[in-house]
Amino acid sequence: MIRLINLYLRLAAFAEFRIAPALMPTLARLVFAGVLLVYYLKSGLTKLGDGLTGLYQPSAGAFAQIYPKVAEALHYNIAAATPLQKAVVLAGTWAEFLLPVLVVIGLFTRPAALGMAAFVVVQTLTDIYGHGVDAKSLGSWFDPHPGGAILDQRALWLMLLLVLVFRGGGPLAVDRIISRWLRIA
Repeated sequence: MIRLINLYLRLAAFAEFRIAPALMPTLARLVFAGVLLVYYLKSGLTKLGDGLTGLYQPSAGAFAQIYPKVAEALHYNIAAATPLQKAVVLAGTWAEFLLPVLVVIGLFTRPAALGMAAFVVVQTLTDIYGHGVDAKSLGSWFDPHPGGAILDQRALWLMLLLVLVFRGGGPLAVDRIISRWLRIA
């Protein structure tokens, strides 16, 4: 029996210290790419204004998505927004493009994943307080219905991102390739 327990402990230690450090962050980035990359890129596209200037002049739709109550009060006139509101809309729009791509390729993985986690929290708070989602869409933890679109899903998204915050991007990340090339760490 002791041999069996020792075998289990050796296998568990091998998995935890040899396999997990490489596999978990790589899989986390792969799952993020498969589940959330297109979602965020498409969402970011809805916020761009017309033409090339749309890259730095987000649409009224962006204003309405990020500041729904303010946008309605201003009749969706983004020109009437404060400079801070315009800056937040622009930063949010760019974050929806840059952070997911950085996470997927594994460049600045930890700060990008932390930024994405903060983005998910702000997105969730905007859905709750700005858009006023109903209780059914919000869902709740520890209930028998795991399909609540907001709390249940976004908790899983955050866990995925926290793996990257604490573990980094893994051996196939651009971060790791650059650090090896520069002989850092």
